[in-house]
Amino acid sequence: GLNADVKYVQLVVHHLSKISGLPLEQAEDLVDATQNADSYTAVSSALKICMLNMSKIANDLRLMASGPRCGLGELKLPPRQSGSSIMPGKVNPVMAEVVNQVAFQVAGNDLTISMAAEAGQFELNVMEPVIIRNLLESIFIMRNVFRVFRMFLLEGLAANEEKMRSYVENSAGVVTAFAPYIGYETAAEIAKASLESGRPVRILLLERQLISPEEADIILDAREMTQIGISGLDAVQALRNKKNT
Repeated sequence: GLNADVKYVQLVVHHLSKISGLPLEQAEDLVDATQNADSYTAVSSALKICMLNMSKIANDLRLMASGPRCGLGELKLPPRQSGSSIMPGKVNPVMAEVVNQVAFQVAGNDLTISMAAEAGQFELNVMEPVIIRNLLESIFIMRNVFRVFRMFLLEGLAANEEKMRSYVENSAGVVTAFAPYIGYETAAEIAKASLESGRPVRILLLERQLISPEEADIILDAREMTQIGISGLDAVQALRNKKNT
C-alpha cells in the first residue's frame, strides 16, 4: 500500500510462503484484493459443494442400512455405540449423521461468508475476520469428518448380499430388461401377473417359455442392467447363434 517499501512487500510474501510451506504469491491487483472478497467465497462455495455431495452419500448409506426388519437392510453399518437410549441393541447411523451435521454447518458458514463478502464498501471490506473464521472452521471440520467417516464407517461397511439379491430377483421392475426380447405388451402382462401373484418375473417368463433359463441369467445380471443399452444383448445373441448352428 501507500508508503510501503516495495522490497518489504516482496519479503513479506517470501517469508509467509516459507513459514506456511505454501506457494504464496502477491495478488496481481492489490486494490481489487482489498475491495473484494470473492476469492474467499469461491473457496467456500467449493467446500460447500463438496460437503453437500458427501452428505448425499451419507443419506444414501443411512437409507440403505435402515432396518433390519422394516427398512431396506441392504448395508450393515459397523456399530459405534451400545444402542439407542430407547431401544437396546439398535444400531444408529451416527457416523453418517455426523457427516450430515457437518454439511449443515459448512453450508451455514458459506452463507455467512457470502453475506460478509457482500458487506464491503468501496475500497475496503472490513468483514474479513468473520470470513476467515468461518472458512477455517469449514476446512477444519471437513478434514476431521472425512477422516472419522473413513475410519469408523467406510472401513467397516458390509453389504447384505443375500437381501440385495432377493430384491432384484423378486422385483417386478426387472421385467423392463426383458421388454426388448418379449415385447412391451407381454412385459406389461408379466409385470402385472408378478405383482398380483407375488411370484418372481423370472419364474413367470420360464413357465410361459418366453425365454430360456440361460438367457434369463444373462439378462438379469445386475451389472448388465446398470449399463447403457439392452441388457445382455450381445451375450444373448451369441447364445442363440450357438444353439442355431
